[in-house]
Amino acid sequence: MSEAEQAGSSSSAGLAAGGDVGEKFKVANEKKAAGDEAFKKGDIGAALAQYHTALLYLKGLDKNATQRALGQPVPQPPPIEQASQSAEEKQKTEVDLLSEKIYSNMSQCHIKKGNWKRAGETADEALRLNPKNYKAMFRKAKALKEQGYFEKAEKILDEIIKDGEEADKTAAQAELADVKKRDQEVTAQHNKKMKGFLNKEKVDLAKD
Repeated sequence: MSEAEQAGSSSSAGLAAGGDVGEKFKVANEKKAAGDEAFKKGDIGAALAQYHTALLYLKGLDKNATQRALGQPVPQPPPIEQASQSAEEKQKTEVDLLSEKIYSNMSQCHIKKGNWKRAGETADEALRLNPKNYKAMFRKAKALKEQGYFEKAEKILDEIIKDGEEADKTAAQAELADVKKRDQEVTAQHNKKMKGFLNKEKVDLAKD
């Protein structure tokens, strides 16, 4: 690493550890944009690295302080009678919104690399921030399908088809058809193996 790179790395580390909340959010946004650009170019590893760095800048930020620094309204605490409101009803901060996008994009990166477990985990992080993020839902369903959890994948895709936007529904319907096809193929293979096993058992018993 060159002296300039070391200096830049040291500066970034210092900013991530402390520094102005508005500046840290700005850098996180820039890292996210750099990750998007790397993804478009097909450099998935670089995209994941940029997204990871962006999350490091966002981690631990006081969300209300960030809202004020960005000139955005600070969410008010809900009335006592609404304290148990569901996650999707809670007001989102800019930190929440950016983190949600980053995690959803990371999920797509892991899908591209065939890292199905990590694809599901990062989709879950996006959904924790917004349970109605249909892109993250779709990516989670795809990850589940590739791991053989067909029923769970179908349930998520059915929800997208029911409540999603038209483009989301179209993609979910195509994916659902593939899930069902894969499920049938796996079931057929399993039945074939079981049939072969039972026939072998019959032959062995006949020998006795």
